[in-house]
Amino acid sequence: MEDIRLALVVLIPLIGAVVSYALGRAAPKVAGMFATAAVGASFAVVISLWRALEGGQTFSFTLSSWMSFADIRLPLEIYFDKLSAVMCLVVTGVGSLIHLYSIGYMAEDESRPRFFSYLNLFIAAMLILVLGKSLPVIFIGWEGVGLCSYLLIGFWYTNPEFASAGRKAFVMNRIGDLGFLVAMAILYHACGTLDITVLSRPEVLARIPSEMGFVAGIALFLAATGKSAQLPLFTWLPDAMAGPTPVSALIHAATMVTAGIYLMARMFGVIELDPMVPAIILWTAFATSAIAAIIAISQNDIKKVLAYSTVSQLGFMFLAVGVGAYSVALFHVVTHAFFKACLFMSAGSVIHGCHHEQDMRRMGGLAKAMPLTCLSYGAATLAIAGIAPFAGYFSKHAILESLAHAHNPYLLAYGGLIGVGATAIAICTAFYMTRSFILTFLGSYRGEGHPHEAPMVMTAPVMVLAVLSVTGGLVLNHGFFTYLQGPLPPVAEHAGGGILGYILGSVPGALGIAAAYVLLVIAPAAKEQVRKVLWLGEKLSAGKFFVDELLGVFVIAPTRTLSGVVSRVLDQSVSIGTGNAIGSISRAIGELTCRVTTGQVSTYVLWMFASAALLLYCFLPVR
Repeated sequence: MEDIRLALVVLIPLIGAVVSYALGRAAPKVAGMFATAAVGASFAVVISLWRALEGGQTFSFTLSSWMSFADIRLPLEIYFDKLSAVMCLVVTGVGSLIHLYSIGYMAEDESRPRFFSYLNLFIAAMLILVLGKSLPVIFIGWEGVGLCSYLLIGFWYTNPEFASAGRKAFVMNRIGDLGFLVAMAILYHACGTLDITVLSRPEVLARIPSEMGFVAGIALFLAATGKSAQLPLFTWLPDAMAGPTPVSALIHAATMVTAGIYLMARMFGVIELDPMVPAIILWTAFATSAIAAIIAISQNDIKKVLAYSTVSQLGFMFLAVGVGAYSVALFHVVTHAFFKACLFMSAGSVIHGCHHEQDMRRMGGLAKAMPLTCLSYGAATLAIAGIAPFAGYFSKHAILESLAHAHNPYLLAYGGLIGVGATAIAICTAFYMTRSFILTFLGSYRGEGHPHEAPMVMTAPVMVLAVLSVTGGLVLNHGFFTYLQGPLPPVAEHAGGGILGYILGSVPGALGIAAAYVLLVIAPAAKEQVRKVLWLGEKLSAGKFFVDELLGVFVIAPTRTLSGVVSRVLDQSVSIGTGNAIGSISRAIGELTCRVTTGQVSTYVLWMFASAALLLYCFLPVR
């Protein structure tokens, strides 16, 4: 059913991006207010559409005809169903809180009109991505969030390091984009359409040959690997901390990094054409989650801890995708948006209150100076650690249960091994997050100056997210999977098993919290003994598993060498060859002209009579 409200969902942030910049040039304080109001208004429209969804009803709206040639018809059409509703609620709801928070965080920045314009544009691009009715329209939003991430990560572009981080994110995402384009080409060739509602039909998917189905599934996963930072393309995400902290919250929690999960869920029919594709997704996700969790343990920059945590949690989401539990993956997307946005914004308040200090070794004792921020960070830490009844407990527990019941011929006995490994990753998560809480808020202050609580415009949205981190999982756990059974395959409800189930399910998180407290508070001397035993893990963690270095040796260096060879060959064979050819032709023409234009009248008269004779011969009839 056509509904113009869908157009408003996207157009309001787009208009907000233009108007907030224009008004902000004259009155900078207005920029943040208008941008926040725009996203809030879009959130209100999404709520009205969500409440209007009944049963299997969907809404759509055609913005324009876009492309029409030969037999191809590609309307610029957006589409709203239950899956789109979940994503839009997260993007606009959490996004509006991040916008409000940014008013306080960026209050002293002279470029805040440009900043808020970029934020609104980011929201609009993400909404196009999750509302697109065809893969080309989704790709518009896909590229839009890639552009906005480049603009926001490198927002302080006068710093060469920050500008480099923006370029790195942009380039790595382009690698994933290649997979998206390949998948579209295969699907159109096999099915004759790129409409996601048609591509979800079994009779249409049956047209895809098995080998093409495998390539299409892997290509889609490559696209998701770039956006959602999976091995080996995850290194851009920690470097994205170069941008302002609200950007980190927006990218890591509510928008860009969840795009890959959304794509996997939306195109699950293609993913499941070949059982090897989910198996590859599962093993990649497991490796990514484990590596990122180990790296996070040794980080001292509070934002870098949270960045590697995001990579690890994205791996958890892909674990659910790999076993076909798409609703479970989306459940963790939602709860992660609550507690990760809360963590990043709390960290931003800490950085703001500690005069832009980010090293946790120069913090400590902030519980007294920043009690509201401490409370919020603590609640979100318990949520990500998987302690019941906090939000992360329910989504993580559902993922672990899904792994325990996985059926895939390419996993065989290894499914149980991955489940054990995922439990170990959950313990690591609780450990490094508790470590960050202890170093930041407990003990005595080790920094300079006098830390202070953030202003209420920053603290209020953080507290809202803290409440959602506590209650969100408990509320959503009852009915979330049933709600998504229309657009996604059904999964069993995961209730958590009552009080005893809550206790047993919280054991991994409790072990990680206890280990961190013992090593950092009760018996810090034992930390050195542990480091000696786990020296190899410490080296790998501190060196970030040398992923950037390996990419530099095996990918970047050969690519530069090959591009240098190709450019030299092209320069010599094309540029120089073409130049020489043009020069030779010009010289020949010049020599001929010199022979003709002698300057002698007799020669000119001869040419004139010869030309006249030729014309007469050509045009007069021959008798």
